[in-house]
Amino acid sequence: MKTFNAGTITFQYPDTWEVEKADTLSNPDCIATLSKGDENLINAVMFPTATDLENFKAFMEDSITDDGGVIIASDFTQIAGKDAIKLHANRDTPEINFDIHTYVFIEDKKIYIFELRTLDISGESEGEFKNIIESFEILK
Repeated sequence: MKTFNAGTITFQYPDTWEVEKADTLSNPDCIATLSKGDENLINAVMFPTATDLENFKAFMEDSITDDGGVIIASDFTQIAGKDAIKLHANRDTPEINFDIHTYVFIEDKKIYIFELRTLDISGESEGEFKNIIESFEILK
């Protein structure tokens, strides 16, 4: 296991994942990008918010369906000792069909969104993603 530390957050991730250069040019809120092969990509973003988990959950679901995605599950959960939204969706485009697994946290008027886009249907990458999220800490 390796440790990712961005100064504001930290989490553990498996050696099979690589930290990529965060694409802050097209997404200035991006704090971490990790990949595993060509079929798995995790993006983590953080930005100020005045919303709460309940309102954001509805907004996030609408955004996914408006974008052509299908929501498989969307629930409130507790992970890493925090309240969170856990969402699983599927997106089918002419080029590719992929699953989206998302965890959302809101703490101290900041929103943290972790999203895995994967072609892996075995569940292995999803399990690794969940383990990463379980190790997520906000540094004060």
